[in-house]
Parts: sequence; C-alpha cells; structure tokens
Amino acid sequence: MKKIGLLVNPIAGMGGRVGLKGTDGADILEKAISLGAVQEAPEKAKKALAKVVELKDKFKIYTASGLMGEDECKELGLNYEVVYNSAEKSSVTDSRELLKYFLENGIDLIFFVGGDGTARDVYSVIEDKIAVIGVPAGVKIHSPVYGNTPEQAGSLLFEVINGVELPVIEKDVVDIDEDAFRDDRVEVRLYGYLKVPFDQRYLQNKKSQTPQSDSDAQVSIACDIIDDMKDDIFYIIGSGTTPMYIMKELDLPYTVLGVDIIKNKKLVKKDCSENDILEVIGDERAILIVTPMGGQGYVFGRGNQQLSANVLRKIDKKDIIIIATNGKLESITSGHLVAYTMDEEVDKKLKGYYRVKIGYEREKMMLVDNE
Repeated sequence: MKKIGLLVNPIAGMGGRVGLKGTDGADILEKAISLGAVQEAPEKAKKALAKVVELKDKFKIYTASGLMGEDECKELGLNYEVVYNSAEKSSVTDSRELLKYFLENGIDLIFFVGGDGTARDVYSVIEDKIAVIGVPAGVKIHSPVYGNTPEQAGSLLFEVINGVELPVIEKDVVDIDEDAFRDDRVEVRLYGYLKVPFDQRYLQNKKSQTPQSDSDAQVSIACDIIDDMKDDIFYIIGSGTTPMYIMKELDLPYTVLGVDIIKNKKLVKKDCSENDILEVIGDERAILIVTPMGGQGYVFGRGNQQLSANVLRKIDKKDIIIIATNGKLESITSGHLVAYTMDEEVDKKLKGYYRVKIGYEREKMMLVDNE
C-alpha cells in the first residue's frame, strides 16, 4: 500500500479575485479576507483527490488536521491518518512541520495543493528526497511541478498509485517577488528543483515570457484592436504585456499584471478586482481582451482570477477577444488554450475555437479547452 503525504495550503490563491496577485504574508492575507476573498484550494484539492477514490484500497494518506487535508479526505471517504494538528489559522510553520513528518516517516510521494510559494516551502524541507505532484491552486504558478489542472494532477497521482512506471525527473521551483508583482514588475527567481513523476499529458510547462522580438507584433495587434473599438462599450483589458500595448498606444495609465477597464478610449478604472469589474459593467455590454499565459496556455483561471466565473457569465462569448503573438503561441506545446474557472457551466461556455489576433488583420484559429 502506497503512503501518500497530503499537504493543502488552504489560503493559496485567495488574493486572486480581489486583485492582490497573491497571499504571501499575513498582512496581505488579512487584506484579502477584508476584501471578501474566499478559500478555493480545499475545493481544488477535492477535485484532484476525487480522481483516485476508486483506488482507495491501494493507498493511505498521511496529512494534517482540518483544511490542510483531513476535511478533504473525510468528505471523499479516503483512507487517511492525521499526523499533525495544525493551528486554526494554518501558516508556513504548519506546512514545514508536516513536511518534516513526511521526510522522516517513509512517505512514497507528496501530493501538495497550493501555488509557487507552497512549492518553495516543499523544496525548503524535502529538496530532492521524495517525489512530489503539485495541484495548482495559487494566483501565480510558474513552477512546472504542477498538473495542468487539479483533475490532471489527480490523474497523474492515479497512475502512480496504480503502479504505472513513470520516469521521475527534476523540475524547477521558481517564484516571483509578490511585492514587485503588485508594483507591476515581474522578478522571477529559481529556488531549486523537485522530483516529479513525469507524464507530459498531465504536467504544465514552465511559464514563459513573450519574446522581446515580438514587440512589433504586439504593437500591430494593439492598433488592430484600437481601430475596431466601438463607442459607449466597456473594454476590459486583461493582464499581460500584449494587452498592455493597447493601453500604451492609447496613452492611458495601465497595470501590466492587473485588469483595467476603458470606455470611449478613456480609462474608467485601473487594476480592478472581481467586484470592481462587476460594479463597473453592471448589465451593460463589455468586450473582454485577454492573452494566454506563455508556455502554459491559460486564458482564464491562472494569473487573472479577477476574471472569475461571475464576471465571465456577464460577457457574451463573441465578445471575448484573445490576442497573442506567434512566438507566444509557439511556446504552448499542448497546441490548445485552457479555460479553467472551477465552474463547469462557464467552462463549457468558454470551450471552442477562437480567432486569435496575431497581428494587424491577422488571425489564427485556436481551440480553448478546459484541461
């Protein structure tokens, strides 16, 4: 019987919808809660673990109390043991103490739920001594130690428990400076490597930046969008360097890593949260402009959680414009884009083929799928 260590970081990703771009640090967590942030990581943990329920006689989970693992296992009827009692408000100390237990007690594989900060915590204790699989639940996920979605992380765990022989390879643990991120700067640092059972069908790529040589294409895309803009309609400009060029060409203030709203080519609101977007657009028509995440292909659900299922219900599918340079699209090795909002109805609505703008009056057909 395989021994699986389960670590759920319950606060991972809480800052996304409220526009805080992460939850590293007690002060940011308190601010996120004050703005109405809710925990999503426990639900993502359950989505992942549901994939292995049918194998429950083949493994036992070792985990911490409450939302750090116990509650999710109990709800799914899994075979588990609580080996660490976490504080009511869990912290990095709880995570590291649980990880020390895994290291000292012969755990076969660690299944952890969180973001890049959680991956850093795992590396700080485990290094390369135990194989891991990450379940994506953070705002920013650059590290390629995670499944593409919680369900795909669960499918990879299914293979491991079922005895499928997979190569175990080292994958980067990278994270960004959240203070710099909130200040619209991306500062990425490599912290080390974790060992991951490798099956490319389920694991995400490392996030890649848009090549510098693509800047001319970004300008031409921006000009195409601006020339087609209609009067008296809200335009929601998503995060990323390619949408940024729209704001630059309009000579408007912008947030590279946030969501801005314009109307009649004037700024309405900058760096919006989910609630800001809903309040501004109300029941009026809004056109949404987004770019996929380089390397990973996410258009929704990763790095732009402000564009939540609640927001996307308000927007007609035909009013979603995807923009990307050829260089960025070529970095997405899956060959398709991903929309994952955790709302099945909205995800189903978003599926399908889109004409992705890749230059002035140039388009490329791309599939948006949910995994």
